[in-house]
Amino acid sequence: MAALIVDNSFWQIFPEAKIYYLVVHNINNQSDDSVSYHTMLDIATQKAQKFLQELDFKENPLISSGRLAFTKFKKKKGARSSIEALLKRVSKGAQLHSINPLVDLYNSISLEYGAPFGGEDLDSIKGTMHLGTANGGEVFFPLGANKNELALPNELIYYDTVGAICRSLNWRDAQRTMLTEKTKNAILITEGITSEQQTNSLVAIKELQKRIAKQLCVPSTLRIINVK
Repeated sequence: MAALIVDNSFWQIFPEAKIYYLVVHNINNQSDDSVSYHTMLDIATQKAQKFLQELDFKENPLISSGRLAFTKFKKKKGARSSIEALLKRVSKGAQLHSINPLVDLYNSISLEYGAPFGGEDLDSIKGTMHLGTANGGEVFFPLGANKNELALPNELIYYDTVGAICRSLNWRDAQRTMLTEKTKNAILITEGITSEQQTNSLVAIKELQKRIAKQLCVPSTLRIINVK
C-alpha cells in the first residue's frame, strides 16, 4: 500500500506538480553527536545565502514563486512555504538548533537546495496519509500549541482518518505525527509545484536519501507522484 495518496483536488489546483517522498523504516532517530548536526546545519545556513541575493526578502525568486503558489488555495493568514520560514531565519542571522537526526537532515537539505520539506512519524498516522483540499474543520493541533486550530475549507492539507497532519502543504506540522527521537518509521516529503521546483526537489530528495543511508545506516524508498 502506498504511504501517500494525492487526491484529485490537489491536481485540479496544480496539474503539473510532482510530489516526492521517502519512506524510511527501522530508524534510530537519536544522536550522541549533536555537535556534528549543529555543524551540518551551520554549513547549510551558509549555503542558503545564495537564495537571498535581493535586499527585499520577498523579491528573492525562491520566495516570490512560493508565495505565488500559495495564492492558489485557501490558507490561514501568514501561512508560507516551509522553506520561506527557514530562509527568513537565515536572513535575520538566526542559528538553527539541532532537533533530532531526521529533522536536522531534512532542514539542512532544504536550506542547501531551496526545497520545502516535511516529515511525519508513520506509526502515528491513522489509515493512509492523503494530500488534498480540506472539507474544513479537520482537527489540527500544531507544534507548540495547546488548542485545536481547525483546517479551513479548501485549504491544501496532508491528512488521515483522524484529522490534518500538515496544513498549507508543508507550512505547519501537527504534534500528533511529528518526528521525535522515538520515531522508528517515517515519511519525508517535498513538493515540486513549478518545473524549477521539481528540478531542485528531485535533486534534494535524492541527496537526503544518500545522507540518511550514510548517517543513519538505513535504506529508504523513493517515490514520485504526478497526475500523468
